[in-house]
Order: sequence, then C-alpha cells, then structure tokens
Amino acid sequence: MKTALVLEGGALRTIYSSGVCDAFLDGELPLPDYTLGVSAGIAYGVSYLSRQSRRNLQLICHYANDKRYMGFRNLADPRNRSYFGLRFAYETIPNELIPFDYDAFAAYPGRAEAVLTNLNTGEAEYLPVPRRDSPNLHLQATCAIPLMFPIIRIGGQPYLDGGCADAIPWRRAFHEGCDRVVVVLTRERDYYKKPGRSDQAIGRAFKKYPYFQETMRTRSERYNACREALFDLERQGRVLVIAPRDTLGCSRTEKNLDTLRRLWQEGYFDGRREIERVREFWTAE
Repeated sequence: MKTALVLEGGALRTIYSSGVCDAFLDGELPLPDYTLGVSAGIAYGVSYLSRQSRRNLQLICHYANDKRYMGFRNLADPRNRSYFGLRFAYETIPNELIPFDYDAFAAYPGRAEAVLTNLNTGEAEYLPVPRRDSPNLHLQATCAIPLMFPIIRIGGQPYLDGGCADAIPWRRAFHEGCDRVVVVLTRERDYYKKPGRSDQAIGRAFKKYPYFQETMRTRSERYNACREALFDLERQGRVLVIAPRDTLGCSRTEKNLDTLRRLWQEGYFDGRREIERVREFWTAE
C-alpha cells in the first residue's frame, strides 16, 4: 500500500487546499508517501510537508496586497518580467520574512514532485522538489503562468506552469505505484473549463514552441476529460476527492483578504470533516 496526495493549482485560489492540509496537520494525519502538486498546489504544499500549519494563510494575509508580492509593476520590471515579484515571493519571504523550515522539509521521508510543462515538447515533466533550494527555482517554474511569468530554465530546458500540460496529475500517482490516492481540487465539482481568452496572445507569444501552442490549444478539453475520469474513479472507490463547494469567486490573483480567509476556512472545515475518511482510506488493508 502506497499513499499519495495530489494538489491542483490555481495561484491564490489554492488557499483552499492549504486549509485542507492545515486540518490534516491539526488532526495529526500521517503525511503521505508521495506528494505531487501543480503550481501553487505544490508551492503551498511544501509548507504542509514541513508541518508548518497556517504558514500559507499568514503569508497571503500579510502580502496579497503588497506590491512587492504581486502587481503589474512587477510585470513591467525588466529585471523581473512577472506579475509576481519573483525574488520577493520565492526568496525574501521564505528565507527572511515567514521562514520556511527547510530542515523539516528535508526530513519528510516521502517523495515530493512538482509538475512542469516543457515548452520544447509541450509535455508535463515531474521533477523532485529540491529539499534545500533557497531560490526555489522548481517552484517558480511550476507556478509560471504563461504571459504572467518569464520562461524558467532548468537544466537548459524551458518551462512554464505545470497546469498547462497536466493540471490534476492523479494519473502520475498511479503510475508511480500509489494505490491510495487523495486529490484536492480547487474548483467546484460542477466547474467546466472553457477555452481561455488569452489563447491568441499565447499563440503569438510562443511561435517558436509549436508543441506548447498545441498543448495550450487543447488545454480546456483535456482538463474537463481529466476531471470526468477522476470522478469515475471516485465512484469506483479508487480515489478520494476533496473539492470546494463554492470558491467565492476567488481569482488567481485575489486581493480581497476576506475572500481568501473564507476560502481557507472552507478548506479547513472540509479537511476536518474528511480527515477520518482519509485516515481510513490511507490505512485500510
């Protein structure tokens, strides 16, 4: 038996899954053998693996409205070229302001992977999250929303947001031998993804990456099919899915602290309600 936790992304909307994970920590649920996340799913998820309950909530409440954290001024800065302040978000905050416990994360005995989209192939890659990477480059890459981030290069390869190629990577968990997979979504169960308004702009911006263009062209179709297959597995009892009943209109770049706190609280209460079912699911023979 091998347990897994799969975390969907969604930038600041992912505060919902942080609430779920904080409930798991408060309920002393054992950490899974394998944790896989997309974008903010894993960027926030590492605080769960370092057992730092409410760290993400503290971070968002302190800095969601800080221009150093996110805003168009950062995007216009030629040294940054991202809506998010990369050095501030991925170095200053975790290394100075709201310290990330690298030692506790290093002590996590399981595997932690981030999903990245390779622009050359248009395909998802699943890279281990380095345990002591102070620039947090892998986390930057998995969070790199097209047109809102620069291309992040790792090992000479160009990467962007893992959600472009594999937004809910539950198949990867099964491929890696997990048979007790818990998936935390950041969209309501009845959500249906429509083609994005930015498709044409992405097509113009990434002309040199035709495979990535095709990945983006089919993104909504693949996302919806992925969710349908996931819910089929849930009905078969092969996965356990936790999803918000209402995301409160929370956007990826939400600045309303009341909305963010309420969405975290919804995730926390959902996590508390589900914790015994998850415990039984992860420990059943």
